[in-house]
Amino acid sequence: MWKGLQRRFMNNDFAIIISSHSLTSHSLTIPYFVRMKSIFTVSFFLKVIVAAILLQTLYFKFTGAAESVYIFETVGMEPWGRIGSGIVELIASILLLIRRTAWLGALLALGVICGAIFFHLTTLGIEVQGDGGFLFILACVVFLASAIILIKERKNIPVIGKNFK
Repeated sequence: MWKGLQRRFMNNDFAIIISSHSLTSHSLTIPYFVRMKSIFTVSFFLKVIVAAILLQTLYFKFTGAAESVYIFETVGMEPWGRIGSGIVELIASILLLIRRTAWLGALLALGVICGAIFFHLTTLGIEVQGDGGFLFILACVVFLASAIILIKERKNIPVIGKNFK
């Protein structure tokens, strides 16, 4: 009577599949499993990494740390470039962590970080004030992760997102 009964309860966050294959009067065997959709996906991990890197640099930009001031004086954008890029990075970090706007946060992060990489390759150099290239490496990580996020979230872009498969 119960053979082959299957129920599926789905939500955006989890799915419960209860399956009963052999319920008889002689044996009570109800195999089931619960499959939780993990929030710790690769995409979520990348979003957190990018947001963490961008947010970590805000302290130095907004407090006027010596290294940050040196960088923006060298490229000729002190103080408005330092504060302006910090504001854009803050907005990008917030948008990245919201599911519907992650594409926009990734796009903003790509824009800001392209500028940082450009100045590292032209004016600043890979190594800035003896950091061993750490800031450049962080910029490259943000660039790659933001590009991957943007590719994964391309379907959510208004107007043109529906054209992507």
